[in-house]
Amino acid sequence: MRTQVAIVGAGPAGLLLSHLLHLRGISSVVLEARSRDYVERRVRAGVLEQGTVDILNAAGVGERMTREGLPHHGIELRFGGAGHRIAFEELVPGRAITVYGQQEVVKDLIAARLAAGGEVLFEAPAVALEGLDTEHPAVIFERDGVRERLEADVIAGCDGFHGVSRPAVPDGHLTVYEREYPFAWLGVLAQVAPSTVELIYARNDRGFALHSMRGPEISRFYLQVPPDADIAEWPDEAIWAELRARLETVPGFKLAEGPVIEKGITPMRSFVVEPMQYGRLYLAGDAAHIVPPTGAKGLNLAVADVRVLTDALAGWYAGEGDAALTAYSETCLRRVCRAQHFSWWMTTLLHTFDSDDAYGRRLQRSYLDYVTTSTAAATTLAENYVGLPQV
Repeated sequence: MRTQVAIVGAGPAGLLLSHLLHLRGISSVVLEARSRDYVERRVRAGVLEQGTVDILNAAGVGERMTREGLPHHGIELRFGGAGHRIAFEELVPGRAITVYGQQEVVKDLIAARLAAGGEVLFEAPAVALEGLDTEHPAVIFERDGVRERLEADVIAGCDGFHGVSRPAVPDGHLTVYEREYPFAWLGVLAQVAPSTVELIYARNDRGFALHSMRGPEISRFYLQVPPDADIAEWPDEAIWAELRARLETVPGFKLAEGPVIEKGITPMRSFVVEPMQYGRLYLAGDAAHIVPPTGAKGLNLAVADVRVLTDALAGWYAGEGDAALTAYSETCLRRVCRAQHFSWWMTTLLHTFDSDDAYGRRLQRSYLDYVTTSTAAATTLAENYVGLPQV
């Protein structure tokens, strides 16, 4: 098989890249190890920045998002027995977030690619990448138990943190920056109407909690737990009890409860690889960077990456030279590093750390007070949360 751009991974990054390239007249083949049903049901992020919403709409895949997504014009920081609203409409006029599950974005992109005759091969895991430093790179993949070869001009590694793309780069060419956090998140999806109209980020001496949503009848919750926590030790009753303890801290607030649909524990880490490219391989999304989910940046960074890569490839195929492709990593990393810092900042602002003494807790509370009383500080949070303009 041969195509112009071989894309490894049918998550949001790979599917959106394939669709954007199609709109620019560039062919691609997407290889995905899992089944279509699996990737369409995989629950991940759900907060879309303004720039991400704009890109999806401009690409013609935002109709259902516009109809079913939940625009939010603020978030609440809850601490010290009170709620404090960060008002986007006042601090960053004209910009907001939209709550729309990552799996819904994936469904929309798959439908768009198949409707356009795009090649998305499910249950076709990539097992090796070859010739990355040549003009004829290739992906070796398996389909129906048979190994096949997909040749291309360029390979886009969009296969996540545990994929084959990044490890295919020879030793010594990549530098890794990472940080492990001393806690994890217990994520819960529940069949119950949200108890709030906007996301609640709660800082509590018992640990952090987040109340989000995935629709008018589905709520999403997160609890800070120890990094070695076992999901078997968290029955539904214990989860609801802890959510009540961390969220019902303001007068009049009552947490609605319902059947738990899904739950799991996710470690918290920051990770960046530099550069995000090697030869004819370009890494995008989680293959190149991971952020703690406190800042809601993972999916949005993937979208920003593939927008940059699409423009660079379109210029290259149009005969405009390879300057933009050469600068791909540098261009993306400016946004990635800003998002990394914001995510780290939100994480340290809202979580409890066993290493903190009374002095550290006092400083944390002081900064929370500052963010919620200073227009300048609140604006910094708001403009980073809704997403910096695409460049």
